[in-house]
This record gives sequence, structure tokens and C-alpha cells, in this order.
Amino acid sequence: MATAAQAGTQDRARIHEHDAIAAVLQLYMDGAAHGDADKLRQAFHEDARTFGSIGGQRFDVPVRELFHMAEQAPADVDGSYRGRIVAINHFGDAANAIVAEDGYWGCVSFVDFFNLSRVDGRWLIVDKTFAHTGGTLPAS
Repeated sequence: MATAAQAGTQDRARIHEHDAIAAVLQLYMDGAAHGDADKLRQAFHEDARTFGSIGGQRFDVPVRELFHMAEQAPADVDGSYRGRIVAINHFGDAANAIVAEDGYWGCVSFVDFFNLSRVDGRWLIVDKTFAHTGGTLPAS
């Protein structure tokens, strides 16, 4: 049985890991909002992929294409973009998280499902699957 001191140390370690994962998700949200590919590169593993569809159009692409899309069309076009972390689960070097995004391009909503892995001591997003939950793509 763990002592109170051991339990406290374990709790602090779990909180630290949770906060580190949340920081990576915040990098994603900030990068998407402002079209900042450097922040997105910090958040994602270089071999990551993204999967999902909007209005029947598939966006199953390597993450580098997501970076390009974000640079060309940042999420926060009118100050209405909001991203929030809904859930984080982690065990050892593996984690998953859910992020809800509203006001993407001013009118689109998503729920994102992320898988993360701790690589060389650093949490990185290894894939993103999203569900389009509202709004339509703005006219190009």
C-alpha cells in the first residue's frame, strides 16, 4: 500500500503530465486560430495525420497539409473562434484527448479526437480525427 507521501508524489506526477498534454493541445488551438504553422509543428509529430470530412469532402491528409491549410485560412477570422479541452486521458506514454471548437472560420464547429504519445520525453499529437458538428464551409 502506498504511503501518503507516495500518493502525493503520484498525484503531482499525474497533474504534471495532464498539464503537459493540455499545453500541447493549447499549441494546436493557438496555431489553428492564428494560422501559426510553427505552433502546429510544435504540437504534432512530423508523421501525424488528420482524418475527417466536412460536407462530404474528406480531409484525410498528412499533418503538413493541415499546417498549409491553417496558414492559408486561420480559424479565427472574426474573433469568434473558441477551442476548449473537453477531456484528457493518459496512461504511461499514451494519451487521448477531446477538443471542441466553435466559430472556426466564423461559423463552423468541430469535435476533435487526438491521440498523443510521449516521444523522447515530450508529448506530441500523433493523429487527429475530427467530426464536423455544425456550420458550412465559407465560400472561397
